[in-house]
Amino acid sequence: MTARILLATLLFSLVAASPCAIAAPPANPLLSPSPLPFGAPQFDKIKDSDFVPAIDAAIALHETEIAAIVANPAHPSFDNTIVALERSGLALNQVVSTFENLTQSNTDPALDAAKTVIQPRLQAHQDSITLNPRLFARIKTVHAAAATLKLDAKSAYLLDQTYIKFIHAGAALSPADQARLRTLNQQITRLQTAFEQKLLAATTGGAVVINSATELAGLDQPTIAAAAAAAKTRGHPGAFLIPLRNTTQQPVLAKLTDRALRARILSASEQRGDTPGPTDMRDIVAKLAALRAQKAQLMGYPSFAAYTLSDQMAKTPEAAFKLMDSLVPGATARARGEAADMQAIIDHESHPFTLAASDWEYYSDRVRAAKYSLDEAQTRPYFELDRVLRDGVFFAANKLYGITFKERHDIPLYQPDVRAFEVFDADGKPIALWFADYFARPNKQGGAWCSEFVQPSGLLDRKPVVVNVASFTKPAPGQKALISFDDVTTMFHEFGHALHAIFSNQYYPSQNGFDVPRDVIEFPSQFNEHWALDPVVFANYARHYQTGAPMPAAMVEKIRRAKTFNQGYMLTEYLAAALLDMEWHSLPPGLKLQTPDMFEAQALHKHAIDLAQVPPRYRTTYFAHIWENGYAANYYAYLWAEVLDDDAYAWFTEHGGLTRANGQRFRDMMLAPGHTADPMALYRAFRGRDPDTAALLRQRGLDSKS
Repeated sequence: MTARILLATLLFSLVAASPCAIAAPPANPLLSPSPLPFGAPQFDKIKDSDFVPAIDAAIALHETEIAAIVANPAHPSFDNTIVALERSGLALNQVVSTFENLTQSNTDPALDAAKTVIQPRLQAHQDSITLNPRLFARIKTVHAAAATLKLDAKSAYLLDQTYIKFIHAGAALSPADQARLRTLNQQITRLQTAFEQKLLAATTGGAVVINSATELAGLDQPTIAAAAAAAKTRGHPGAFLIPLRNTTQQPVLAKLTDRALRARILSASEQRGDTPGPTDMRDIVAKLAALRAQKAQLMGYPSFAAYTLSDQMAKTPEAAFKLMDSLVPGATARARGEAADMQAIIDHESHPFTLAASDWEYYSDRVRAAKYSLDEAQTRPYFELDRVLRDGVFFAANKLYGITFKERHDIPLYQPDVRAFEVFDADGKPIALWFADYFARPNKQGGAWCSEFVQPSGLLDRKPVVVNVASFTKPAPGQKALISFDDVTTMFHEFGHALHAIFSNQYYPSQNGFDVPRDVIEFPSQFNEHWALDPVVFANYARHYQTGAPMPAAMVEKIRRAKTFNQGYMLTEYLAAALLDMEWHSLPPGLKLQTPDMFEAQALHKHAIDLAQVPPRYRTTYFAHIWENGYAANYYAYLWAEVLDDDAYAWFTEHGGLTRANGQRFRDMMLAPGHTADPMALYRAFRGRDPDTAALLRQRGLDSKS
């Protein structure tokens, strides 16, 4: 399961919001104050044609706000420089956050065309701020006087982080180097946008059409009905369509008995962007890696990974490599053992063959059934999406944090499948608006993520408007949405991101939860996954969609025991992708453009993780995390955060588990602070010590006792 945080650009961590009114035509709702709760976008009034003029107008306003800060004749102070910077850019933040979300989750040709125009302008505008010598001079003056300002701890940390961010963005470079940086940023931005648009086309176009229902043997009837409905929608009446998920492996492979079709689907998945034609991404990724290496050199670093990690918790690529490489031997050994179990089943069949990557999901499901008597077709009826949301995700949040939810049917939405909920704190006060957009569609990027439509701020009296997006298979009309336990986990994961955004409503806009280092941002989401299997929570939502009967105790126990099943595979595929990311972004500048297939093979072999039956979770040409979504040299962050989240959950088990007192402590000490202090210092205060990997190994069943 993948989570994606859509933080549009560094722009929003540097220039977050402004209370200033904007003089703009009322006809453009993007530039007018929204009458909806918490300033939610007025989707019923927004047209594609609104975005370019609205963003241009918002950029112009922001330029005026920055110019006023720079021209202030008063001596630079924390209030007239740092706080003023925090106040600037409200209109731009609001418009761009709406635009970015729509182009990711509900795009169309007009929005794609607008993005091609808008992204370079936003990058140029960002550079005009971070590379403004007079603005940086003011920040530098205030920072130099920090010891004499008597700031509170949060303000002092904001000052320090603002200075660091400007340095990291190139503010201290010479004018000539800044000019070169602007050019590089433009080139990188254009390639990232091209990658995003080509990947959506490649994923949509890679969907597999099946003409005969007999080839779908093994799939349950709701899945077949959904495939028929998808084919009809895409212009293939009478056929069946299997859309691609964002990952290499595809969920349907676990059930399809037709080996040739399994191979065909996996091949379609792996070939995205890796074949000649309009969606060929090989040249794009090679150029992106080279340009990022050049940017790192300009910033004084040996590689883009070194540049990126310098302000993360890991600090260096070496630290990230050390963590990942330490887990490779155990993960691959377990994966080989898992493969041997599957090969044993195959060898007893009438026509034995050698296990291939496209067979893994099917035969691992067979092994799971043999070891745990657990069949996903038996468990899905107990995971009806609406009940999981209401009696699982919301229930756990209420038990831990005291919050409640009320669905709103009076708020315009950008797509009929989307739902809106108002969130109330334990005292009954409204604290957020939360959208749920769970079903896949051809114009949505694959995977799952969380993002904000409105960034909260105490300074500006703005509450969060947050959205969770996923790509679950939409049921046929009239059918209930029955999901897998992996999908259940995805719902809890993404809602963990939402909780972080909702609770970290800090005074200064840029100190909210989504502004933490990338290798911390997955901590709250992965921590929230643990409650999906909490006995009290699980019993509350795992009920048969037709009868309401709770899942039988024997089946529940099988799910629990199966939790560590296939962990060798899952950790190996993840590590392969994370190491691949780090190798791409550890390239020094000046090398010739790499050939992705060759580079990928060499990188995986270097780390002894090139198992033919366990391909990387994402191959290079469809690795959206690192080429378009801000995880460049940061995909390791899921593992880094897993160390934290498993260790934090261990604290809960040591202190009574699911209680309001424990939840409030975690909320107050880990979620609410956002980025008001060093994340490791916050964690030490919560846990009483540094995190260690013991809980991670135990959770994955990879410790010595497993």
